[in-house]
Amino acid sequence: MSDQDLSASGRGRAIVVGGSFAGLTAALLLREQGFDVDVFERTPQHLNGRGGGIVLQPDTVRWITERPHPFGVDDVSIGSSVMRYLGENNKIVYEEPAAWRFSSWTTMYRVLLDDFGTDRYHLGEYAVGVSQDDDRAEVRFTSGRAERAELVVFADGITSVGRRRLQPRVQPRYAGYIGWRGTVPERAVSPETADLIHDALAYAVMENSHICMYAIPGADESLARGDQQLNYVWYRNVAEGPELDEMVTDLRGFTAPVSVHPGQVQQRFVDRMRTEAAEQLPPAAAELIERTAEPYIQIVLDIAVRNMAFGRVALIGDAAFAARPHAAAGTAKAAADAWSLAEALAAETDIPTALAAWEPPRLALGNDLLSRVAQMGARSQFTNTWDPADPELHFGLYGPDR
Repeated sequence: MSDQDLSASGRGRAIVVGGSFAGLTAALLLREQGFDVDVFERTPQHLNGRGGGIVLQPDTVRWITERPHPFGVDDVSIGSSVMRYLGENNKIVYEEPAAWRFSSWTTMYRVLLDDFGTDRYHLGEYAVGVSQDDDRAEVRFTSGRAERAELVVFADGITSVGRRRLQPRVQPRYAGYIGWRGTVPERAVSPETADLIHDALAYAVMENSHICMYAIPGADESLARGDQQLNYVWYRNVAEGPELDEMVTDLRGFTAPVSVHPGQVQQRFVDRMRTEAAEQLPPAAAELIERTAEPYIQIVLDIAVRNMAFGRVALIGDAAFAARPHAAAGTAKAAADAWSLAEALAAETDIPTALAAWEPPRLALGNDLLSRVAQMGARSQFTNTWDPADPELHFGLYGPDR
């Protein structure tokens, strides 16, 4: 980019690697800061249909609430009024008021992509290398493309290339359990099951396991009763080593590092999981699992970096810290990383100086989140000390009810 181009854009060019939630939020905010922003996404198609339900915390929806939109949060999500625990024969064993809103990953992705646009959203570009000098950083792609910019943000998720290149000694740590995940159309289950989960954040807890369930928008993004989907995660302990490796080997014969996608889980494991669900879970939870066409597996991992800022290069979201889902804080942390990065760049025009100032509180938050969700996971999966009334077990990026 010439000096004239840099002057015209205000801040120079920014490259965002990863076109998911963290990347699009960062791209939108950096564009507001005056950067010319390009997003490079490794997949060859848009990410519609990926992921399941998400819990909308304030940071997750900040882009919607603080910027003009023809719709509000209520138009892209479903609310709950209670947290409900189910026991044997669907008996409600605990209940308390709990106002949360739930959406689907796809719905929120479409909001952000629509706002950013597709002209500078580049599909099928897999980053493979990064380097920098005093003036710019360079990202290299498997296609042979090389792009230079004043700022590079890696928002490329749990399998981040940026993290592997910049902090190669950081490795994911297996938590000792997996999550069976899925969604089922509300119309596919009994009225009793739909009523128990509608308007609720629903749990069931049993020895060394628990399941979390809630309603999300339908596949067509409808919010109407009957058109919604019911989303769940059932956490189950699986020993690391041959047992885990066998389970997460997909139908193509590849061992999955993060998740075995819908339609790729070996059928014998699906069959066994459904049988055990009928034996161990309340009927409503077991029915969700039985009626799910293609349940899939999430490998529960902990990832923590020592640094998030490297001169002109930053790591955000799961590319930096990947936390277990128990606090429902993944998308909230991704958004918060992006907002705080934009605020740091607004306060300081020199990019390396801004990133250096931005980094310490982000590291502190990431480490705190990992510590909290590890404790939550231990209480549900290993020590059997999960207490529905304990606020330390509630959702939240910054801690319970904050």
